[in-house]
Amino acid sequence: MTPPPVVRLLLAVLLLVPAAACGLIEVPSRDRRGLDTFEDDVWGARTLSEEFWKQQFAASGAAYRPVNAFIPYAGTNGPSCGGQPSVPNNAFYCSAGHFIAYDEEWMRMLWDRMGDGSVYLIIPHEFGHAVQAQLGTSFRLNVQMELQADCYAGGTLRALIDSGALTAEPGDEDELLLNLAAAGDPTDDWLDPAAHGTAEQRQRSFAAGYTRGVSAC
Repeated sequence: MTPPPVVRLLLAVLLLVPAAACGLIEVPSRDRRGLDTFEDDVWGARTLSEEFWKQQFAASGAAYRPVNAFIPYAGTNGPSCGGQPSVPNNAFYCSAGHFIAYDEEWMRMLWDRMGDGSVYLIIPHEFGHAVQAQLGTSFRLNVQMELQADCYAGGTLRALIDSGALTAEPGDEDELLLNLAAAGDPTDDWLDPAAHGTAEQRQRSFAAGYTRGVSAC
């Protein structure tokens, strides 16, 4: 398949200085040319992420298993996972069914407000969880699993940009900083079973993958 139209995702100098969550404002997508759409970006993020991991697994002599399904849903009408219902405003990987699901309107809202960087963070992050499941990676704390998935997302994006599959343009670093800061936990509570990491922790994990590749994760 051919890649989607120009995808804006500048990651240069990325996240070496953490951005505080306070003071950040919502900004619209910077795309003024109409070259890509929300649907293009979702398709691109899914297709390119899987292609990257197929190559990574093949290079190590293993076979990557594509997700069984990639499911958009609305509100509370998403698929269940291991008997647990899906929730609004969320994206998740389900190891029980080996699928990824996402609240489409929520993700579209993020795309509208904070740019296409949101899609190219969320979807590679969820594919990071799919990779963890295939590798049998175990963690003592949930936050460790989440931060590794952030690192995998950074490594994925860097590889896609280096390969020319994605095109980076000035200004996109603002979108990434905004998205990562907005997604951070308000406190550094590592024992919280739902913890994903503070804004600074998530930014640093993402930057580690971006600057050194997925092998650093």
